[in-house]
Amino acid sequence: MVRVDPGRAGRPGDRFRLTKALMLVTDAGLVVYFSVTGLGLIPPELAFADYADPRMVAWNWSFLWLDAIVSATGLASLVLLRRGSPTGAPLMLVSLVLTSASGLMAIAFWTLRGDFSPLWWAPNLYLLVFPLPAVVRLVRRGGLQPGHLAEPTGRA
Repeated sequence: MVRVDPGRAGRPGDRFRLTKALMLVTDAGLVVYFSVTGLGLIPPELAFADYADPRMVAWNWSFLWLDAIVSATGLASLVLLRRGSPTGAPLMLVSLVLTSASGLMAIAFWTLRGDFSPLWWAPNLYLLVFPLPAVVRLVRRGGLQPGHLAEPTGRA
């Protein structure tokens, strides 16, 4: 079993460095997306099919609570990991699983509708796929042990 030395976290030996960066961008991006959507700033030519249909509006907004939990747990896990908290890794796992589920739900919906738009499929496939390698690493034996993902605290 390979372990990450907490003193090396954030350096080349940190197997989760890329995942943490992607989580930060993704979680902030979800907040931005719903803010932009709520303000009506998405141009109609970039919107998904039937964007103005009240049922589609309701479907889109039905993701708000799931995506808000994704962002909250993801950002909180990054802070906790930075502080070396043992709760950071389990919270990271929760966030990554919910992120993947959110992407899967959207892709399943577009598939059932027979609607393919690369502009909307790409980000949802990203949400579905990017968490999977880290989820596998986290659930492997020992992956959630305290200190496994901890960032250096500066203390000796």
